[in-house]
Amino acid sequence: MTLAYSFPTPQVHAYHNPNRRTHLQIKRKPNRTHQFLLIPTSSPSSFLFSCSSFPLTYSDATLHFRHHHLLSTDGNFVVEDLAAAVQEDASPTPPRIFIQEPPWLFLKGLLMQEEEMRRKEEEMRRKEKEREKYNLLRRRQIEAETEAWERMVEEYRELEREMRQKMLAPNLPHVKALLLGWFEPFRSVVEAEQKAHRARPRKQQESIAPHVDDLPSEKVAVIVMHKMMAMVMENEEGCVQLVHAAVHIGMAVEQEVRIHKFIEGRKSSRSNKREADAEDSLDNDKERQRNHLKSLIKKSRLKEVQMILKKEECSPWSRDTQAKLGSRLIELLVDTAYVHSPVNQFADTPPDIRPAFRHCFKVAPWHPGQKFSKKYGVIQCDPLVLVGLEQCAKHMFIPYMPMLVPPKKWKGYDKGGHFFLPSYIMRTHGSRKQQDVMKSVKAAQMQNVFEALDILGNTKWRVNKRVLGVVESIWAGGGNIAGLVNCSDVPLPDKPPVEDFKLIQEWKCALRKAKKINMERHSLRCDTELKLSVARKMKDEEGFYYPHNLDFRGRAYPMHPHLNHLGSDLCRGLLEFAEGKPLGKSGLRWLKIHVANLYAGGIEKLSYDGRLGFIENHINDIIDSADNPINGNRWWLTAEDPFQCLTACINLSEALKSSSPNSFISHLPVHQDGSCNGLQHYAALGRNELEAAAVNLVAKEKPADVYTEIAVRVHDIMRRDSNKDPDTFPNALLAKVLIDQIDRKLVKQTVMTSVYGVTFIGAREQIKRRLEEKGLINDDRLLYAAACYAAKVTLAALGEVFEAARGIMSWLGDCAKVIACENQAVCWTTPLGLPVVQPYCKTERYQIRTSLQLLALQREGSAVSVKKQRSAFPPNFVHSLDSSHMMMTALACNDVGLCFAGVHDSFWTHPCDVEKMNQILREKFVDLYNMPILENLLEGFQTTYPGLAFPSLPKRGEFDLEKVLDSPYFFN
Repeated sequence: MTLAYSFPTPQVHAYHNPNRRTHLQIKRKPNRTHQFLLIPTSSPSSFLFSCSSFPLTYSDATLHFRHHHLLSTDGNFVVEDLAAAVQEDASPTPPRIFIQEPPWLFLKGLLMQEEEMRRKEEEMRRKEKEREKYNLLRRRQIEAETEAWERMVEEYRELEREMRQKMLAPNLPHVKALLLGWFEPFRSVVEAEQKAHRARPRKQQESIAPHVDDLPSEKVAVIVMHKMMAMVMENEEGCVQLVHAAVHIGMAVEQEVRIHKFIEGRKSSRSNKREADAEDSLDNDKERQRNHLKSLIKKSRLKEVQMILKKEECSPWSRDTQAKLGSRLIELLVDTAYVHSPVNQFADTPPDIRPAFRHCFKVAPWHPGQKFSKKYGVIQCDPLVLVGLEQCAKHMFIPYMPMLVPPKKWKGYDKGGHFFLPSYIMRTHGSRKQQDVMKSVKAAQMQNVFEALDILGNTKWRVNKRVLGVVESIWAGGGNIAGLVNCSDVPLPDKPPVEDFKLIQEWKCALRKAKKINMERHSLRCDTELKLSVARKMKDEEGFYYPHNLDFRGRAYPMHPHLNHLGSDLCRGLLEFAEGKPLGKSGLRWLKIHVANLYAGGIEKLSYDGRLGFIENHINDIIDSADNPINGNRWWLTAEDPFQCLTACINLSEALKSSSPNSFISHLPVHQDGSCNGLQHYAALGRNELEAAAVNLVAKEKPADVYTEIAVRVHDIMRRDSNKDPDTFPNALLAKVLIDQIDRKLVKQTVMTSVYGVTFIGAREQIKRRLEEKGLINDDRLLYAAACYAAKVTLAALGEVFEAARGIMSWLGDCAKVIACENQAVCWTTPLGLPVVQPYCKTERYQIRTSLQLLALQREGSAVSVKKQRSAFPPNFVHSLDSSHMMMTALACNDVGLCFAGVHDSFWTHPCDVEKMNQILREKFVDLYNMPILENLLEGFQTTYPGLAFPSLPKRGEFDLEKVLDSPYFFN
């Protein structure tokens, strides 16, 4: 091996050392640079070199140089001009050369430079692979959004071909077989309807089935069948209102038309294309445009596609148009879809074939003051269709699936989210006022909101396969464990053999209850199947993303409706972060606390040390739950959130079993939840010291529990009432019935929703459900009376504890009343710049004639609902504040590199980052309420509604918000 380098020409000087032999000292002359021999290749390892002046490539222990002229024929270095520096008449003993600042100590630098170059090359290759991977996933995402229905059509076509070739129906699940049997007859009548539509005068086209020929007949057939089955699955009674079904089918067809009108078109063979080119130049232009768009999509040049589509975009369909088209397509389905009984029949009897759907009418519930009964049209499916319907979710089309790549960044009302599926930043539910405000607001004002939604949408998730396996095992075994619904129906009671009036009445009552339970179970089973279907489809993906948008108050929600982290315990247990991080010392501690929080049952109200002690006492149970969740002692099933608890048990068990728990990579999101968060916001608004302490805005040794405090007050009130004379105080008897049933769980929901405007009726229903769960009161009348009394006492106890919060709620309601009485909707702007308009207006009913029947539709009227505007404003305003706090926290967490997910008042991150997130969320809460929020609100009202007199601001206390920074249980 040979080395060469360049440095200034050395100058040799002799000098005398009395203790040593004569040395030559070489000094550098700075002006000239020469290339010369440094060292022969025989022993390169005995020298160190330091330099970085020319590139070096090191490969397989051999150094290759670009400067080949430095090498001699034997492979050693050539020296130029060295004789001028060193004289040849040196002493016979070769002198040792002492070099001051040895220039050949450059090899280390060269190797470091080479290592750096290699790292850069590896980084470039890694980035190139990531780019290729991203482009592949993006192409898959685009195909999923633009070709989903097309793939469904191809699937049915393939099944039909297989059936014709084998002369035998394929072995399909029940509902899939039904859909296949309906497909061709339904497609044929849709095609006939499209031909008839083209022959009608324009006026008849708009009145019977507008836009029916905008899509190929097979695609229309698949959309209608799947949408109808999906609506039947969602309904407990196997029927849907005609107006609801018609509008939703019309919307689905419109959405597909808007996506594919210029991308897909009608497909034909090459010969047909040539004929079309020859016959019509206009068709030729359209065909070229379609091909151009297809080419752009394949190349993932989305911006160009969207610009073309924007130019060609047609105006949105009206609700009337959607309903007319949907009604006509439903009518065609009713006429062509049939089912037959699988029961063996005699050869001489005709087969039992009957319509799968029928159009009929139901009587609407009667209301006080109603002069006559009302009827409404429904589409009722045959009981044979419902058989096995719960298992067909895997075969149903599910729109707005989680995305395989990060969503588009939000830049406007309809700019962001999915690539091609219609995506709107706010769920306006048809409110024109909200749409107009969101379309007119400046992007700069909304920038923080846009960025916060992008952060939530860029959080990468994955399915926890291990937990999914446990869920699948339980579900296959019949469910009825860990909160899963029972897969079996309740047996219907037998009719009594004796015609006794009382027994008959009891039997009818029991029969109604059993049928109601079975309908509820059917609905829950369908819902569970949809969630599991999404989990099965996404389980093999490395990761996926949830685009988020807002409700009108500013709260963020994933656009995918079924399996998301805002869902049930089942959904949350199945999801985890795709990115993992080492636990670290603090992360292991927070993971243990998280297990205790999920176990709940009062454990979550202990101090952190108490929760850690609980976990240490149940380590064996946790490990057993992780190792043997089905056949072990199943400790995780005793938790309030069993599937989330199981996920955390598995995570903690794996960490403890690893050689270094602190280095264990965890994908688990750890939650930090507010303590009755609505009351926390009211306490911060009112600066009330006592209320702040009740909801953990002040540091304490263990967390305050407002639900327990209210339950104690309710118990005290009922104890006093129970001692009163029942003759003069009838509620004394109810107090005696209830006094032993008062606990935290009974009042929790009512306390939680009190700040969100829960009414007496709402509180009564909440408490009634809790009493039904206890099962100690069997008489329905007594149950109702007890629920009324308990709701009244609970609301009274709340008023005693949170007097300042009630004052602010009243002030907000009074302001809203002033505005609404002027027939104006209450409007305000959140601290992050989101404009909010309350959508509560009196609806106007109008009728349209469809091919099936007259349909009564509703539209937003010009008059506002004063009562609703007033009662809804306090909870809506607080919701807009908690959403602002969540978004501010998301922005700050993103700035420091934390992975963040938010569920309104529950903030999630990796275990190792919990302490940092806790610090941030407290700082942002203080920042939020250091703003003059109520003053800004009043000023905004006075500016927006000049001339109206608003009540003065409510009095507030002297609570120091900085105490929140030191409160360990503010969020915990």
